[in-house]
Amino acid sequence: MADPPGGSSGEPALVRHAVEVPSGDAELALARLLDVFPDGLEEERVGDRVRLSGFLPAGEEPLWPAGVVGTASPVAPGWRDGWRAFHRPVRIGRFWVGPPWLEPDAGSDPIVIDPGQAFGTGAHGSTRAAATLLVDVPPGGPLLDLGCGSGVLSILAARLGFAPVTGVDVEKAAVEATRANAAVNGVAVRALRLDVLAEPLPPAAVALANLQLDLLAPLFERDGLPDTVLASGLLERETFAPAGWRVADRHVEDGWQALLLHRDPGAR
Repeated sequence: MADPPGGSSGEPALVRHAVEVPSGDAELALARLLDVFPDGLEEERVGDRVRLSGFLPAGEEPLWPAGVVGTASPVAPGWRDGWRAFHRPVRIGRFWVGPPWLEPDAGSDPIVIDPGQAFGTGAHGSTRAAATLLVDVPPGGPLLDLGCGSGVLSILAARLGFAPVTGVDVEKAAVEATRANAAVNGVAVRALRLDVLAEPLPPAAVALANLQLDLLAPLFERDGLPDTVLASGLLERETFAPAGWRVADRHVEDGWQALLLHRDPGAR
């Protein structure tokens, strides 16, 4: 999430506008609400639900999508420190992934992700689950990141040795964030705005798909996927078994699972 407008003395007061959705609907809700809060949203897990919050100056009202009802509450002074504390670094193998205002661990391979505009720094359970499996996939050849968000998985893939790496997302903010974060980290990642369910996919040896179940199911029914796909964005309790694919590995983080899937021979 980007720094909310306002904050320090003399700046406009802020109001937090929040909605709660079931965990399985969080990614879709986040995509819908980025049009309402283009500076990004805060995501918090509340039991089996997720609270998404955007920030506006007092007096401005969000233009909620049809059927969405939000709550409003004033933001207390000192929001900047609280917002920064919300974004914590994570370790994935030799890699440190965190925001630019924190110092990477000594001896780590840092990946610096600015959480402004798109989906946080990589601390979400679904992203960590995917990253944990990705570091064990033999690198080499082209990789496609479907739903690239802030670009953290694309950047990790490039650091691991995949090339070329292409990140695609339907959201303009995500594409811009991926390009910016890749540049900061000194890696080559091409980022494109693309509908992964409807448009032709760039060729790749491996695809990442950190998407919720209602997008993963039709994705695996379309043409153009490579024979190896790392699928994430699934709740631990959800079952995903696309026809013609086998699960080679699985990892769970904070109630979210990632699956490494290989196409069965002859299933094309």
